[in-house]
Amino acid sequence: MHQRQRDDGIRFSGREIRDLGAAWLALGVAFTFFFRREVAFGLLGTTGGFPVDTAVVTLLISMGTVGVGFLLHELAHKIVAIRFGRIAEFRADYKMLAVAIGAGLAGFLFAAPGAVYHAGREITPRQNGLIAVAGPVTNLLLAAAFFPLVVVASEGVLLQAGQLGVSVNLILAGFNMLPFGPLDGRTVLSWSILVFAFVFTVSVVLTVWAVLFVGFGL
Repeated sequence: MHQRQRDDGIRFSGREIRDLGAAWLALGVAFTFFFRREVAFGLLGTTGGFPVDTAVVTLLISMGTVGVGFLLHELAHKIVAIRFGRIAEFRADYKMLAVAIGAGLAGFLFAAPGAVYHAGREITPRQNGLIAVAGPVTNLLLAAAFFPLVVVASEGVLLQAGQLGVSVNLILAGFNMLPFGPLDGRTVLSWSILVFAFVFTVSVVLTVWAVLFVGFGL
């Protein structure tokens, strides 16, 4: 597998970079359509015109919050997997990216942009659990990083970015810690009930708090 060396020692193939970029942009577009219905309606031609300024600002905010939360979540999986000697790469699901954009246009959210797949040397259940939990923990840390904007900014783009960054990252953490299907929570639970219970509880409690008291800002 041909890969490109980065300064930090993490390797990315050309395909992986394209997949990450496509998923980042598609999620930004989907959330823009969802949060700004006038953008979706303008694109569909059901209103008098397309609000370019609103579309651009909302897309940038969405990519800088939702998109960054998604990217760093996946990169956390990749980095920890590589730390344990695995070969790890992100692969976008282009059908699901199209569904996400279509759902945004229709006024609801559905996002399953892809995942990091890892293989190679055998790892322990603990190592596999740490790979899985790295994503949700990264989202919790990102929510904490965005929170000062909610406290300091009184209005405008910074406040919107802070609210969206906090709420969406907490939702990503809580959702991915659900112990079902291919979600991270199932892998974490199979490794450690205590770690699962702690991260899951923190994620869900903070998600409810964010939805009720922080909001999305858009």
